[in-house]
Amino acid sequence: MALPVPNLDDRRFQDLVDDAKRMVMRRCPEWTDHNVSDPGVTLIETFAYMTDQLLFRLNQVPDRMYVKFLELIGLRLIPASPAQVPVTFWLSSAAVTAVSIPAGSSAATLRTEVDESVVFSTAKDLQIVPCMLDRVGTRRADESDVDDRTDTLKMGQSFAAFADVPRPNDELLVGLTNPVPNCVVRLDFACTVEGVGVHPDHPPLVWEAYNGDGWVECRVSSDTTGALNAAGAVLVHVPDDHTGAVVAGERAGWLRARVVEVDGDFPTYAASPIITALSASTVGGTVNARHCELIEDEVIGVSEGVPGQEFPVSRTPVLVGTGSAVLEVTSEDGWQEWTPVQHFAGSSPIDRHYILDPVAGTVHFGPTVREPDGSFRQYGAVPPYQTTIRLREYTTGGGRYGNVGRGSIQTLKSSIPFVAKVENLDPASGGVDGETIDEAKARGPILLRTRSRAVTAEDYEAITQEAAPDVSRVRCVTAGDDDTDAGSVRVLIVPAAAQSDGKIEFGDLVPSEEMLQRITDRLDEVRLIGTRVLVSPPTYRGVTVVARLIARPRVDAARVRADALAALYRHLNPITGGIDGKGWPFGRPVQSGDVYALLQRVRGVDLVEDVRLFGANPVTGERGKETQRLDVERHSLIFSFEHHVKVEDH
Repeated sequence: MALPVPNLDDRRFQDLVDDAKRMVMRRCPEWTDHNVSDPGVTLIETFAYMTDQLLFRLNQVPDRMYVKFLELIGLRLIPASPAQVPVTFWLSSAAVTAVSIPAGSSAATLRTEVDESVVFSTAKDLQIVPCMLDRVGTRRADESDVDDRTDTLKMGQSFAAFADVPRPNDELLVGLTNPVPNCVVRLDFACTVEGVGVHPDHPPLVWEAYNGDGWVECRVSSDTTGALNAAGAVLVHVPDDHTGAVVAGERAGWLRARVVEVDGDFPTYAASPIITALSASTVGGTVNARHCELIEDEVIGVSEGVPGQEFPVSRTPVLVGTGSAVLEVTSEDGWQEWTPVQHFAGSSPIDRHYILDPVAGTVHFGPTVREPDGSFRQYGAVPPYQTTIRLREYTTGGGRYGNVGRGSIQTLKSSIPFVAKVENLDPASGGVDGETIDEAKARGPILLRTRSRAVTAEDYEAITQEAAPDVSRVRCVTAGDDDTDAGSVRVLIVPAAAQSDGKIEFGDLVPSEEMLQRITDRLDEVRLIGTRVLVSPPTYRGVTVVARLIARPRVDAARVRADALAALYRHLNPITGGIDGKGWPFGRPVQSGDVYALLQRVRGVDLVEDVRLFGANPVTGERGKETQRLDVERHSLIFSFEHHVKVEDH
């Protein structure tokens, strides 16, 4: 592994000569001849040459040797982690036959004058299945039987979607000719306005799909019917477990619209919507995509038949854990797949093992080591002489800049028939930059001391970062600290999350079950016997800032307000906030004085007239009392929740 080495002193011969001449002009103004023919300049150049040689020798130690030592103990830089996001592929027209989106299909953000496009590749195949309307029915909340409305609809007659006065759990059942997992179904309605009065952005209605075991809520990305009160279309995103099932004696791919109670003061239905026409079609599909590019069938070299060979790949960094690289070597029976390992300690001479350094982008084969008795031992097999070595596939990319916002992915990079456009309805999350050399130097002593054994809090944090590079922050709470029981360790993790001007969706800070299980399994391998490990997210304390600012004369007040809000969201941020930009410190209170100073630095602000702090529950949105200091529990973080800034003219 080739770790980058520091340059302790970057001055060279000419830099030293120029510095000396400037010093001569300040201290010996009578010395006016600075040409190379002057004997004094000759002496300056001689000493500059000698000093340059000393600097060259100095540049070999101590950091260079420190880095080489880290290589010897097996430390590797933690690679970047790719962001992930569901990407929706919209068809140019309703599907009449199945459309296949193969794994590895690429979509990207728009390229600008200053930013390159960010490329995302689909993680698996997507099949967009055509469908049509097959059955329609209604069911009242207090009844178990379904009223079949299929024939009524075919005869051109209208019917009420729910009871005369809709109640919670009234249902409109829609049966499709085929189950459509991961697809977007367009339901075209012709409705009358008897049900008018509901809020179109907060309708008392949810769409659900049947997966064989129960009903699962679907996402609705567009509803031009005003909650079934006008002619229009509803775009329903069907989950991946949608399947055919028998409901009321009829087999179909079932969807339903169900009346629910609305929160707050939003109105509910006063009368049932009346449906006069209904049709269904498939107009798109959604699949998970990663911030990476897939490289296939890359030949990296030809074996010389000797131990310890190294072969570089063309694209770095290589992503691991996301469709890991597959290495193959030619043999008499064709391409033979080899197995990646973390080290060669347990590899015998017949084991087809290799090590892939993802940061440097280098493939290593096993070495031969001299034993104490003078014999030689081979660790791992050696590719035979003149055999071709290739990576059948690997991915490259990753990093924090892959956490793009909602609607950023707009360009289709792969040529796919019948696909008109792509879109991400959610922000991308999970992208984390690779480890820097300074971070690796700080981790080196921990690695040397623990050798993958978790004893101290620092050990748990370092091993967690290795197991989950897509974690943004880690904090270990040991026994006796806070409310942790004896013999227990709590590992608090903050996943990487997408940000838009510093604003984070609270749901993106909840780690996935897969991430929690991956970290738990790794820590369970290295914990001390008798130690109980709990991996969970930290507790978040919501904070709302209400501020009144005075803008400078002839300054756009709207721009000042936008800049002030962005500054608040970036500073009061659990991932990139705080003074050092590395995340708000655990347990640090929020004080109004800090907010005054922050807002006063916003360009265009003449005076910060008033600042008020409120605690807030980021889940329920409930706001607490006004305070000048918002205290945070010792191992908790703050979360910015709906800041309000008013800007007045001078």
